[in-house]
Amino acid sequence: MLRRIRLAAVIAASLALVGLTGVSPALAATTPGPDDVTWGVRTGDTAQSAGRQNYDITVDPGGRIDDAIIISNYNDSPLELDLYAADGFTNTSGELDAAPLAQTPKGVGVWVTFAASHVSVPAGQALSVPFSVAVPADVTPGDYGGAVLTVLTRTATTTGITVDRRLGIRMHVRVTGDLAPALSIEGLQVEYSGSLNPFAMGAATITYTLRNTGNVRLSAEQSIVLTGPFGLFNAPSPALASAPEVLPGESWQVTQQVEGVVPAFALFTTATITPRMAPELLTAGESPELADVRVQAVSPAVPWSLLVLVAVIAAIAVLAIWFGRRRRTASRAAEAARVQAAVDAALATEREGTRTPA
Repeated sequence: MLRRIRLAAVIAASLALVGLTGVSPALAATTPGPDDVTWGVRTGDTAQSAGRQNYDITVDPGGRIDDAIIISNYNDSPLELDLYAADGFTNTSGELDAAPLAQTPKGVGVWVTFAASHVSVPAGQALSVPFSVAVPADVTPGDYGGAVLTVLTRTATTTGITVDRRLGIRMHVRVTGDLAPALSIEGLQVEYSGSLNPFAMGAATITYTLRNTGNVRLSAEQSIVLTGPFGLFNAPSPALASAPEVLPGESWQVTQQVEGVVPAFALFTTATITPRMAPELLTAGESPELADVRVQAVSPAVPWSLLVLVAVIAAIAVLAIWFGRRRRTASRAAEAARVQAAVDAALATEREGTRTPA
């Protein structure tokens, strides 16, 4: 029995993701090994546009758009490929990725229909494969991500392992209607870590989740400000990279460390994001101002090393005072005993003198 191993993740790390990020209008993939197979994909020159790097489609609810993908076979033998469409998601690198074939699509992966789900591309030639994007009438307006992909299945004769190679082009679909771009900051947390040096500054680790709560894909500029009580002891503001484009309903995790934080017992943190729309979504001369989103948090920043040093110094001072008082008390008691002894001796001498006859 043949063993079947899905290597989508490995492929995504090499060439397939290059296709999904639309780095080049014409993309190529090569299967490793002695029987190298190379093919490329690009968007079709249709009524939508020519020379596109990816698919950016605007369609009304219940509408349909016809398009095509062009597959080029760079080999000297025919190439057998499967085609499918998949929903998109933002991966951990901040890029649009395509869901694996085994995952049931709910959006773009359902709306796209190919003229043929399997094609044979003649050697050294290119083949245009039409497809349509049909959006249901009850779909919520907004942005949706996905990809159209070609899949090459090869079985190694020595191991019997079947490998699927994917190469595709990303697709953004905007369903017309009321648009509501919105981002939120959730779960802002700040953790202070001090130094063993009681006079040194510490560091703060800030984490939060940037969530797209609207229906428009958005990126964001970010900033973080840390201060002590009453706005004093400002920490150096870090230079944060812009958050990647996040699809509606998805989120992006942010973690940032800030050095040079003064442990002033309370640390006030303000995280601010400025939403940005993709340039291709803007009409000529349009530059919408989206309101900043600002969230604040207060966390402890206790200078434990300094407090321990102060406690030790205080303990030494208390002990020194206690021992000093004890010595003074003992000294006064000894002096009083000496004086009393002298008085007693003098009285005794006086009594002896009184008894002696004249």
